Amino acid sequence: RAAPTSGPSRSSSGTARSRPRRSTPTSTAGGSGASTTEATRVRELVDAGEACEQKGVEEDPDRDGLTRTPERVQRAMQFLTKGYKEDPEALLKKALFAVTYDEMVIVKDVEMFSLCEHHMLPFFGKVHIAYIPNGKVIGLSKIPRLIDIFARRLQIQERLTTQIAETIQKTIQPQGVGVVIEARHLCMMMRGVEKQHSAAVTSSMLGCFREEQETRNEFLSLIRNRANGV
Repeated sequence: RAAPTSGPSRSSSGTARSRPRRSTPTSTAGGSGASTTEATRVRELVDAGEACEQKGVEEDPDRDGLTRTPERVQRAMQFLTKGYKEDPEALLKKALFAVTYDEMVIVKDVEMFSLCEHHMLPFFGKVHIAYIPNGKVIGLSKIPRLIDIFARRLQIQERLTTQIAETIQKTIQPQGVGVVIEARHLCMMMRGVEKQHSAAVTSSMLGCFREEQETRNEFLSLIRNRANGV
């Protein structure tokens, strides 16, 4: 008799036989569960995993560590893409304060984690935001929250940068806004070109930050000072 083997069963030709398709579990977290868009993303992830198995990946999807993986992926995706359900303008409008102050406000070195929409791999780094008020300022804690709303979506760094800047400009209409993001992308580090020490830097300058070189240079000079006041 043939000795039993572990992992996916294989045909005499050496190719992995397809396992029966398993349904994706539906989470009841939050009442109504995943939205249609989230469920589609989760289904695509599970499909990709099943495709890998069928192409000969030596893994047993029925072992203890993997049986609940589709459910875990669904919960993770609900968290990592929850920014789609949040309103960034409403967030800022909750914390606008009338203040007579027309100098630069900078919040820098804010940690950011997001998912690359091309490979579903993380990119992470720091965000620096500056604006010059025009009669109103934003509660400081709302700036990191605004970053999270846009970062917890499927993203590219360039769009993330402009979304943050344009939302601040539209909502509080300051004299100008500057946003710089420095990030590392796992889609470049652990696959593809596999460059471990490269970083992507993007910027968006609006209003006086675009029109006035002195204002722009002041912002860039201040965020280069890594002491960060501590």
